[in-house]
Amino acid sequence: GFKTCVLTNNWVDDSDGRSAAAALLERLRRHFDLVLESCRIGMCQPDPGICSYALEALQAQPQEV
Repeated sequence: GFKTCVLTNNWVDDSDGRSAAAALLERLRRHFDLVLESCRIGMCQPDPGICSYALEALQAQPQEV
């Protein structure tokens, strides 16, 4: 089978509406093998490092994705 991943450019949400964003991410996690949030890994797109991080986390080679 295929592994699936969501790679987000987001930030730590400390607003009053943060529970809605957290609920959405929780729903996403149920449908994907991996959800990577830029705010948690310390990189954001278009930094090539975030793609390298995702490849390593998925244990995949660039030609496989």
